[in-house]
Amino acid sequence: MNSRAHAIFGSIAMLCILSFWTSTLFSELFLSPAAIVTVKGTILQAMWVLIPAMVATGGSGFALAKGRSGRLLESKKKRMPFIALNGLLILLPSAFYLHAKAQAGAFDTSFYAVQAVELVAGGHQLLDAIQKHA
Repeated sequence: MNSRAHAIFGSIAMLCILSFWTSTLFSELFLSPAAIVTVKGTILQAMWVLIPAMVATGGSGFALAKGRSGRLLESKKKRMPFIALNGLLILLPSAFYLHAKAQAGAFDTSFYAVQAVELVAGGHQLLDAIQKHA
């Protein structure tokens, strides 16, 4: 796997997360409940793009790292499990939960609490991706 493929996969994943995060924030602040339902449904459908991009990014990163060492690589290896768990245990379940609540029109305290957690977790993913490329 070459570094160009890794960059493409990582960029796709980062753009997905960025679009999810910004569309969520924008819809919550400025749009109707019907628009929020649409955004939540679209995010859930787009997981079919994000998840393979994340897997490909991780796989290509491991392939590129074989036989290499260094401080930056070690730092990246330490962050990757947290990023993967963040996505798997917080972001993905939150997407399902928020979509179900939005479809039911249940914009209640638990909806907004999970929404806040999801925005923080997604923001962390974005910051990590930006810091890696800065």
